[in-house]
Amino acid sequence: MESLEAELEAARELSVAELADAIEGIGFECTRCGACCKAAENADDEDGQPSEDGEVGTDEPAAEEHTATVFPDEVRRLQDTSDYDQRDAEGVPRSRSDSSRDWRDVARPMPYGIDSGEQGPEGETFEWALGTDGCGDCTFYAEDEAGVGTCTVHEDRPLICRTYPFSVALAGTSQPMGGAVSQVEEVRAHECEGLGRDISRADAEKLAGALKQRAIRELEEAIAVRENYEPANPNPGEVVVHDSEGAKRPDGTPIED
Repeated sequence: MESLEAELEAARELSVAELADAIEGIGFECTRCGACCKAAENADDEDGQPSEDGEVGTDEPAAEEHTATVFPDEVRRLQDTSDYDQRDAEGVPRSRSDSSRDWRDVARPMPYGIDSGEQGPEGETFEWALGTDGCGDCTFYAEDEAGVGTCTVHEDRPLICRTYPFSVALAGTSQPMGGAVSQVEEVRAHECEGLGRDISRADAEKLAGALKQRAIRELEEAIAVRENYEPANPNPGEVVVHDSEGAKRPDGTPIED
């Protein structure tokens, strides 16, 4: 297996033109169906491996919360953006004037590695996921009366959202929700009803540029997390998030040594 540093060098050498060629060959146009922003029905994989929420062998699939990785600087940008229209945990819209926009309005600890203890969620996890509402949908997702989806922070959306349904096939880079259904060179395409549609060269190149940027950022983050990591040994009912900036509480504040 290549080291993360070697994969990072490979990511930096990716050709945007070649990535765009692959995206053009696959084809894509967003239909605004909202599937990538909403909770999904979740079931065990066909090979018997556990689903992403860790459940194995359940009789009925459970609704899996929307989970999209967000980097610390992306959280801060979403806190500061003026194009902001969020919903609370019950799905009730908040106006921009009464929105506190604190860290927890934007992101939550990545759920993988967190257990349900007697005193509440507990454990250590790595990185952050976009916040969700009471239905498990992204807190920044909304639908109009016709059911057409929209991102309420579209101009400031994270890289993983900008590049869906694509990812780069390098070790250390993440795959978004929706299994990979095809691959052309380094570009993987994930489940999405917009695949196979015509895309302009300009749009393909823009998407390819963001895809390369995301691959680089993910590897840089992974290396920084590895270098900064020290076991936190959280107390019962305590959650610690390890990101590229160090160990933090769920509200985004650093945990002092």
